[in-house]
Amino acid sequence: MTTVRVQSLGASHPPKAAYVLSACLLACQLAAGATAAAEPMALGEARAAVERAARSTGAWTGPDSGPQAAPGKTIAVLAEDLRNGGVLSVSQGVREAAKELGWTVRVHDAGGTATGRRRALDEALATAPDGLVICGSDALELAPALRGRGQPLPPTVGWHAGAYPGPIEGTPVAVNVTTDPLAVARTAAYAAVTQSHGRAGVVIFTDSRFRIATTKSDTMADVIRRCGECSVLEVLDIPISESATRVPVVVRELVARHGRRWTHALAINDIYFDYAVPSLVALGVPNAALSLVSAGDGSAPAFMRIRAGSYQTGTVAEPLNLQGWQIIDELNRLIHGQAVSGYTAPVRLVTADNVATDGGARQVYDPSNGYRDAYRRIWKPR
Repeated sequence: MTTVRVQSLGASHPPKAAYVLSACLLACQLAAGATAAAEPMALGEARAAVERAARSTGAWTGPDSGPQAAPGKTIAVLAEDLRNGGVLSVSQGVREAAKELGWTVRVHDAGGTATGRRRALDEALATAPDGLVICGSDALELAPALRGRGQPLPPTVGWHAGAYPGPIEGTPVAVNVTTDPLAVARTAAYAAVTQSHGRAGVVIFTDSRFRIATTKSDTMADVIRRCGECSVLEVLDIPISESATRVPVVVRELVARHGRRWTHALAINDIYFDYAVPSLVALGVPNAALSLVSAGDGSAPAFMRIRAGSYQTGTVAEPLNLQGWQIIDELNRLIHGQAVSGYTAPVRLVTADNVATDGGARQVYDPSNGYRDAYRRIWKPR
């Protein structure tokens, strides 16, 4: 029997967010129930997916042609919250790539709040940039503010600004840079299934303010439900921006409520585990008793926990610096009036077995596939 318990733990959330998430999970559970009865997951399916995602990056599969660098451009980055390792790392990648083109980058930190988002957007557009990056904020939520400005907007690219790669309908975002969130979420859940030999008791951490987050958490829950002897114990809706205060309390409650039935935690972002681990240590929960696997983003603390064997056993890492370079390339294409490249980076599961490769020595996932040189070749004067 799979138990789903949905809690909305963000004081700043409108109550309906929890009901929407609960209804979605219930609908997905009912739909998946019929599927699971007919097509239960074979453990070999999970193992094969985990093995594929853990392989070395291999050769560059992104674009090999495009316009040369447009001169002297200024880019504004609306950063949802620079305390989020993914947002911070992508912003740094944007800066690194822009330097190659001689472009100027200004980053405006929203601090993870609606008020901060409006302020950051106003600041970003007040500079009349040649390009805009929406980094980690929901583009649909920002769409009314963008449309209401009554002036043409610069070419706009998102990172995790919507649920899927590609353009975001109803917004000015020409392309949303992200790995496939469904593949990311499935890989994280498959890791839990594989580690538990098909008997995982799972708690899922999500943030219903962001469509990409609920897409991931719904997908993870669906995978766990397809595993006949696994169970979704709870789905917890906690704003990322409130995780520092909420997660330590919640972890103590989860340990008291579920005890040994709680074997795995899945999260839409590593940041939840930054605040879960100290509570687990204080409670005396053995490392071997609970495994933490994240469906994004591959933060430095996550790498350190995996390397040290401290609860976290995996993170489905985004190539954050590469994605910063891709954002600049997509903006350069748009500034030239050309179509975006449409590149989507493959999924990568970081574990103790491969944590030292592809940038792991620096506590990041930075593919050794020559992406910097590939983009330099595209941008160089001809």
